[in-house]
Amino acid sequence: MGLVIVATGLLHRADVSPEKTVRALDPAAIATVFAINAIGPALVAKHFVPLLARRERCVFAALSARVGSIDDNRLGGWYTYRASKSALNQILRTLAIEVARSRPEAIVLGLHPGTVASGLSRLFRPDPTADGVFSPEESAKHLLRVLNGLGADDTGGVFAWDGSPDPRLNAVSARTDARDDAMRSFEVGIAPSADLQV
Repeated sequence: MGLVIVATGLLHRADVSPEKTVRALDPAAIATVFAINAIGPALVAKHFVPLLARRERCVFAALSARVGSIDDNRLGGWYTYRASKSALNQILRTLAIEVARSRPEAIVLGLHPGTVASGLSRLFRPDPTADGVFSPEESAKHLLRVLNGLGADDTGGVFAWDGSPDPRLNAVSARTDARDDAMRSFEVGIAPSADLQV
């Protein structure tokens, strides 16, 4: 298998809405959003990463969001959505380190699609023709172009719809550090063994 894209995401629905204040936090809503935005992609990785090519370029990507950046949070609010996307970014970074041990040409990354005219953004950006709002088709084309331009050195990062690495979401240079981190994990005993079969 050469490509897996996880395109799930939940910001709101009838029983879930982005919080404007900490008083609005609801444990059931938090669990639901984390299940879809972070746990779901992790479980997709659990079952599909073993099917990725071992000796050639392959990609595991998941839709992230700029609001998942801790550094870029200047407005507050949206506690659960922000935290779930931050968790997803950490899952992807950790997965990139693990996958680099057995699939040297693999790319594991998050994709920030920009604002897409969809049910997710409709309440907040109701005009699908506004500047900075992409149709689903445009967004898909952008993301596929980004994926086609990346190499193994980009694993572990988060990239925006225009191909730029998102500095607010990428704490370090991806591939070199992911590979170095993979080797260090053996040294400190985090990884089970060098012959790990992911």
